[in-house]
Amino acid sequence: MKNKGLLAIVLVFGFLFSIFFLFVLLVASSSGGDELAINGEGIGVVEVIGPIMDSRQTVEQIERFERSDAIKGIIIRIDSPGGAVAPSQEIHRAVERASDTKRVVVSMGNTAASGGYYIACAADKIFANRGSVTGSIGVVTQLTNFEQLKELAQVEVHTITSGQYKDTGNPFREFTEQDRAFFQQLVLNIYEQFISDIARSRDMDLDKVRELADGRIYTGEQAKENGLIDELGSLQDAAEYLAKEVNLSTPPNLVYPTTEDEELLSKLLQGSARSLTEGLIQGINEQSTPRIEYRYTGPQ
Repeated sequence: MKNKGLLAIVLVFGFLFSIFFLFVLLVASSSGGDELAINGEGIGVVEVIGPIMDSRQTVEQIERFERSDAIKGIIIRIDSPGGAVAPSQEIHRAVERASDTKRVVVSMGNTAASGGYYIACAADKIFANRGSVTGSIGVVTQLTNFEQLKELAQVEVHTITSGQYKDTGNPFREFTEQDRAFFQQLVLNIYEQFISDIARSRDMDLDKVRELADGRIYTGEQAKENGLIDELGSLQDAAEYLAKEVNLSTPPNLVYPTTEDEELLSKLLQGSARSLTEGLIQGINEQSTPRIEYRYTGPQ
């Protein structure tokens, strides 16, 4: 009798878990559609908040607004110090594509620096508050070296490579002048991509951009004076300007993307399966692997 009761409990919990599993699947699948809950015509607002480490969700939001007939213009609201190079470039390109068919305006919040500015310069017009922090045009990478820690812990690390540059930046060996030269040319190549895209997007002389792009930050007022932005104003000012441009009444109907939970199921499964050791190893790798970024690292 006791075994039958235990079996019944297991079956009930199994059934409840199956129901929950199906519910999560339905949420994940339904959130990725193209339907936008819009009451009449309006302006789509895509927010780029915090460090830029991934582009997928932001690009999808821009593309959904671009496809919607009810969305007459798009505001990209940026409050970010920048981040990884490739995601910044992908969002920049998505803004460019959207501006081919619709008016796209950027509104800078507290910070829109480095990769945040890289995204902004692709828009038709840039608004910033007088005290917004922007600029920081440049590329940075930081490499951690554990060589002395390795010796203190009496740990040996054996690295086998297929070529002399394969382990450049290895945190467990000396950082040589050859390593420094390698990363310097890499950073400068990405820097040239950055300033070239700014010059093209902003219709500015490349030498002028290079003069401004020494890594320094600018207030909104300073950025207006040197041509990095177009207008001083808030999100509301940007929205009213765009509404007039696309023949909408003011104040316009601002439409924000619905919250997307497409990765909820995978995160739950990954979280339950990942061991403590794997998490520690991942954390060490993330800290020791060099990242080349469009990022402002100062106060915000």
